[in-house]
Amino acid sequence: SNIKKAMLEKMFPKQGETLPEIRFKGFSGEWEEKVLEDICDVRDGTHASPKYQQNGFPLVTSKNVKNGYINYDDVQYISKIDFDEINKRSKVDVNDILIGMIGTIGNIALIRQTPDFAIKNVALIKDKNEMDFLYSYYFLQSPITTQQLDDFASGGTQKFISLSNVRSLLICVPEREEQTAIGNYFQKLDTLINQHQQQINKLNNIKQACLSKMFV
Repeated sequence: SNIKKAMLEKMFPKQGETLPEIRFKGFSGEWEEKVLEDICDVRDGTHASPKYQQNGFPLVTSKNVKNGYINYDDVQYISKIDFDEINKRSKVDVNDILIGMIGTIGNIALIRQTPDFAIKNVALIKDKNEMDFLYSYYFLQSPITTQQLDDFASGGTQKFISLSNVRSLLICVPEREEQTAIGNYFQKLDTLINQHQQQINKLNNIKQACLSKMFV
């Protein structure tokens, strides 16, 4: 949505700055610049190529990370043994954030319910409670982050970034209370956008159903 895009631009500082253009009332003081790996535990998934099978546990890769959620449309499955092995080093939990590292770089997902999958070629940002996880989730969608990821990206047709790139992302951090206010604001905005999108989808379905009845 254009509103969300505009607010992501205005409510987080621009590159090289420590204050945003728009701020909630009652908050003051400079924001602090930190490196992502100093405030979050940043890992990646397996580097091995587990054997795929007809069913089992989903193996989520960058292509399955879309618009804030995991998209299972095109997911491959792995065995319980491979699933357990991968999760020894990169277990995904609720409130963790995933970022795509290959193809569409910077695609992001917030883990909202207990995951049943393992990950490959995806950056896993684990919440260490040093920063409000919702604030992290929305900051990582802001133009300042997108720009940094674009600068890091290498490769020809298939763009990619490394785990060290993700770890070295610069994050501007206000006081905890302001982080929470910003995180909650964007969460409400996302909810409204999703409701609006569902309404549009419903209307389109009604329109299609009417058209097929009218033009037999």
